[in-house]
Parts: sequence; C-alpha cells; structure tokens
Amino acid sequence: MKPPRIVRFLALAAIAALAGCQTLEVKQQTIEQTAEIRIGPEQRPQRSITGFSHALRCMDTLMLDYGVRDVTMLTEEITDETKKLNAGTRDMLISAVSDMSRRSRAVRLVAFGKDTLNVVSFLSAAQTTAVYQAIPRYDIKGSVSQFDENLIKNQKDMGIGYFPYFNLGVAKDASTSMLALDLSVLSTSDMGVLPGVTSRNGVVIMKQGKGIDGDAAYQKFGINYSMNLARSEGNSQALRGLVELAVVELIGKLTKTPYWSCLGVTDPKANEETRLEMLDWYSAMASTRIELIAYFQNQLRHRGFYDGPIDGEFNPAIDEAISNYREQLGLSRAAVLDDKFFSAFLAADHSKIKRPAQPARYVAPGTPATPLGSRTAEATAPTTSPAPAATPLKLSVSAPNQQTRFARGESINLSLAPSQDAHVYCYLRDEEAKVIRFFPNRFTRDSRIASAKPLTLPGSMRFQLSMNAKGVPETVTCFATPRDVMSSLPQAVVGIDFEPLPGATLEMISAAFDKASGGTLAQENFHVQAK
Repeated sequence: MKPPRIVRFLALAAIAALAGCQTLEVKQQTIEQTAEIRIGPEQRPQRSITGFSHALRCMDTLMLDYGVRDVTMLTEEITDETKKLNAGTRDMLISAVSDMSRRSRAVRLVAFGKDTLNVVSFLSAAQTTAVYQAIPRYDIKGSVSQFDENLIKNQKDMGIGYFPYFNLGVAKDASTSMLALDLSVLSTSDMGVLPGVTSRNGVVIMKQGKGIDGDAAYQKFGINYSMNLARSEGNSQALRGLVELAVVELIGKLTKTPYWSCLGVTDPKANEETRLEMLDWYSAMASTRIELIAYFQNQLRHRGFYDGPIDGEFNPAIDEAISNYREQLGLSRAAVLDDKFFSAFLAADHSKIKRPAQPARYVAPGTPATPLGSRTAEATAPTTSPAPAATPLKLSVSAPNQQTRFARGESINLSLAPSQDAHVYCYLRDEEAKVIRFFPNRFTRDSRIASAKPLTLPGSMRFQLSMNAKGVPETVTCFATPRDVMSSLPQAVVGIDFEPLPGATLEMISAAFDKASGGTLAQENFHVQAK
C-alpha cells in the first residue's frame, strides 16, 4: 500500500528539520563545563599549540647555552596502568629525547626491559658487556597512571515519526576525559628516586561524536595549552603531548636549566610556580653548599668568567667571578651565592652578557699569582689579568710500571699528569679506527687536573679500559690546555662520552684543539699493544 501524498510530504519535512536542527547543540555546553576543570577559579593565559616540539627544540638550545652534556639514561617500559590505551609510550619518550638532543647531543637514552629487577641485572653486567662499557647514571620509570573517561558527558536526541510509515531520529553527544602520566628519574647507583626530579601532568580531552572532532588541554605554570586532536589519533596524540611535556620537565629539573622558558614563561620571578621551583632548587643545593658552589663554578667557567677547579669550595677566583657576573646582572658585587643571584641567573639572557677578556684565574696556594709581584691566591683575590708567563705546558700519559703491552681483555689504568694545572681531554682510537671521548665524562665532568694530583683513569669511575679481544693496536690521545676549551670546540669533536664520533679522526681532533686553545696546548699519545 502506498503512503498518502501528505505522509510523504511530512517525511521530507521531518528529514529537513532534523538535518538543520540547532537545538541539539551539546559541544558548547560541554566546553563550558570543561572550562571549569581547565581554568578553575581564576582565568589563566591560553596558548594554542600543535604539540610541544617547539619546546623540545628550545631545550636543545638551552642545554647548549648551559653547557649540559653527557647525560646518560635508561628508560624502562612505561606501562599503562589503566589498561585502556594501546600506545607505545616508551617509544614516544625515545623520540622526544632524540628530538631534544639534535644539536647539543646532551642526552643519551638506552631503552631497556620491563621491570627494575631486569635493570639491576643489566647494571651489574654492564661493565663486562662490550656495548655498554660505561654505566648510565639515571633511569626513567613511570606509567600512564590515570584515564578517566566521560567525566563530563552531554547527549541530546530528537525524533519524529508517523506510524507505520516512518520513524526518524538524530542524536548528538560530547564528552570530556582526563589522562595523566607520572614519570620519575632514579639514580642507577642505588635505584633511589632523585628528589624533585619527577613529572606529574594531566590532559583534559574533549570530544564530540565518535572522535570526529576534539581537542586537548594541558596546564603548566598557570598557562593553559590547547591542541586540536587529529581524527585518526585522538587519545594517542594527547598522550604524546604529555610525554613531550614530561621530557622537557624531567631533563630541566635534572640539569637545573630553566626549562619553563621553553614553555612560555617569560618572567619566572613573577610566576608563583616557577618562583617556588627556583627556591626549591636553591634550598636543596645550598643545604650542603658544595653542590651550589660547584654549580656556579661550572656555569661561570662555561661562560668564560672563571678558570679554576670545580670542587665545591670557595676560592679567590670564584669569588671574583661571582662578583663580576653579579655586576653584569645588575646586582651588587658582593661575592655571595644568595637566592636573589640564583633566580637572576636562571632568568637572565646570557647571550647578552659579554665574556671578559680573561677569566678570574685560580692560583694554587703557595704559587705566585703573577710575575709582576709577590701576591698569591692565599692572600688576595685574583685579577682578570692574563695568565703568567710560564714554561711550556707538558703532559704525561702512562700506565703503571710503564707498561704498554697488554693481554687480550686485560684492564688498562692510565695516569694523567700535566706539568702545571691544566684542563685535560682524552680520546681513544679503537681497533676499528673509531674515535671516542672518554675524559671528561659523565662520572667526572671537570676536565681540570692539578699538577700536584695526577688523575688515574678509570680510577673510581664506572667504566673500563681494556685491551680489545682482537689484539689490534689502539691509541689513546690526550690534550692539555691552560684553560677550559670544551665550549669552544665543534660539537662533532665533543659528541657524547663513550660514543663513537661520526667521521672523526685524531688528526681532525688535534686541529680542533689547536684552534680552540690558540696553539697553547700539549698533546701526548699512549699506544696500546697486545702481548
């Protein structure tokens, strides 16, 4: 039986009405309710982003600026404790770290097994495994800790029918979910969590319909970051944003670099969260004093204001360097490491601070400070005058009992002894003609060796030097310079400790040191031969 003409007309009208109906709007209502979760009682700054890739590149530059290098880490499997996501969280973390180290080569990440027991077993065997001749210092551990779906959900529907001829309906829905990621950094020496080096972040995900359209909102330092989600990725894309944010935060906290500047914070002293973070860093380092002094010895030496040991002890040279840098930051010349100086240092644009013609030089007690007078570093602070004229710098590299031949697999111990206090850098050309830097390294970052205290390698450092199993001759080449030239070397020569330098030769490295030191250096080779 054919339906009456009036029924066909009503059906067409109903279809048109349902297609154009505006009363089923649910997205705006969900957005408004979600805003209460995102913003809270106070309106926060809003930033639209496509991801945190810009922050990763910014961190790469920041680590170059702060002289960060040789950060070696393991990462375990990052589990999904919610059992609701099917995403490679650890692979996302590996990609983020790789993107963050493109130029600086500051972080080396080693992916490993699924549990701490496996990691402990790995660490105990690392020094006897050729691929891992040096033990990573840190381990990243964590999980996707929360995924609460449909925290807010709105749905509306509408229908029209004329029995028995037709029955039409339409529905719209929108929902908000919460996803969280918790990561921490552990020390591989005892598998203890490093205080304060953690990342706990969440993202609010708003979707309409069956993932057809949605966005994710992250919050950090009082700023809301909004990112549109791709139809094909959805929750996984939101998780990737969390992972990239966590990597920026973890490495920033671990290396004490102002990572918040890569997340849009322009005035950290005016931002309550960053102000408290800087105060926490200062208080933790100042509690032992040694860590705080060593931090500034390293930073001011990297910036050319200081030339002396990084030992965590005050000396006249570091006092002078602190005074000079405080003055550059508009502070008093008092040689004090207070929280005001620490905050100003982290907030400064160091590219605008010109290096001095000469650094404040450390002079060992009992050594004449200059050839122009009888003052010593014991009695007076150093000046920024050029280093005193001296006999040519020499360097001795030797094994006990002058041994040069070793059995296959036999451990090698070397003694480095400069004729005067100097900065020493050592490279190995192995049996495959690959060149690696093994000193300074992740275990001893200070390149300075006192003439009165020769350094033994490896000594207490957690790596091994040994004769290769093939019995092929190898060469150790060490360079000594009066000042620290690491920041003046090409990145291709610095590389990552214990990692082959792509395309490098000892001749190329020698030329780079000659240029960086202005020709004032000593070079010594130690030839390793098989018995």
